[in-house]
Amino acid sequence: MKISGRAQRIEPFYVMEVAKAAAALGQKVAHTDSPMVFLNIGEPDFTAPPLVQEAANRAVSRGLTQYTPALGLMALRERISHWYLQRFNTVVPASRIVITAGASAALQLACLALIESGDEILMPDPSYPCNRHFVSAADGQAVLIPTTAEERFQLTAAKVEAAWDAKTRGVLLASPSNPTGTSIHPDELKRIHNVVRHKGGITMVDEIYLGLSFDAQFGQTALAIDEHLISINSFSKYFSMTGWRLGWMVVPESVVPAIERLAQNLFICPSTIAQHAALACFEDASIAEYERRRAEFKARRDYFIPALNALGLTVPVMPDGAFYAWADCTQACQKLKVKDSWDLAFEIMNRAHVAVTPGRDFGTANAHQFIRFSTASSMAQLTEAIARLKVLLV
Repeated sequence: MKISGRAQRIEPFYVMEVAKAAAALGQKVAHTDSPMVFLNIGEPDFTAPPLVQEAANRAVSRGLTQYTPALGLMALRERISHWYLQRFNTVVPASRIVITAGASAALQLACLALIESGDEILMPDPSYPCNRHFVSAADGQAVLIPTTAEERFQLTAAKVEAAWDAKTRGVLLASPSNPTGTSIHPDELKRIHNVVRHKGGITMVDEIYLGLSFDAQFGQTALAIDEHLISINSFSKYFSMTGWRLGWMVVPESVVPAIERLAQNLFICPSTIAQHAALACFEDASIAEYERRRAEFKARRDYFIPALNALGLTVPVMPDGAFYAWADCTQACQKLKVKDSWDLAFEIMNRAHVAVTPGRDFGTANAHQFIRFSTASSMAQLTEAIARLKVLLV
């Protein structure tokens, strides 16, 4: 059977290939003195808080399981609108909010609605690999622009201006970013958006880690700039609902009808049970729990980054959000006599029983010399991982 060119253009998700190897080894060492410590997957170790679980149970018991509108429950769209006002002092009308089957569905819908075959979308290198594959799936082309630590591994207005050509349709940014945990300064983001608007393009910003910002100067939504950009968000990270597959997007009013038509045909609607459960995310008790967890993620960062630096796994830019450490592993590769971060990841996994993610997925410029750690695991797990890495590297 012939596979489409579109499918063949999608590269393997190497994070998952490493995860499979780590899981297999993890089973073998599960009952030893050195069970696997998993720092490779960006999934919070917290699950949905009690009120959210109770809301899901009520929805099932009351039979609230049938299709919702393709744009999602209006009650949930209104709750999200209120959250933007309360958390970010930003007015976002519920009419511009579209509930989706995870942030992945939001990105797919945005790309299908706005990208023509051959269009180019500018993205930073490094960046989350699936984002560029959404562009490719819409027959567009992601153009990765190398970034530096001095730029917080983010695009700048100057680089966007310099890279823009006749094929460029817009930019796809992430703030905070996976894999770096760094955000774009609001002033620079405004400058980027001004360049894009002047060129007649589109600005898409992945804000799925926005709730997990630790620095007030960066923890601001791009939606505060104006109503002409697109924001992608999710219930997975800050709201701890990874497997519930629920997200949302905020788009200009003029784009909503096109998104609705696509959503009706491709998804019918997001999970009804997940939507009813998500209504409880915005209760005062739930928000208090999420803020407690945010403080815990910050404490993990504050312990783990200096500990990595002390081992020679240098993190060039302190993450201001999310739960990742993007560490230069050049010194570690030399110490263990391996070629690059890919080989190093397997060396660490096999010798220290710590699963990490090589930079291979995230770009082509310097990704081979970086390794990504997830700090979404417990403090006990992070402490154990550092102890094992110390034995291996010091």
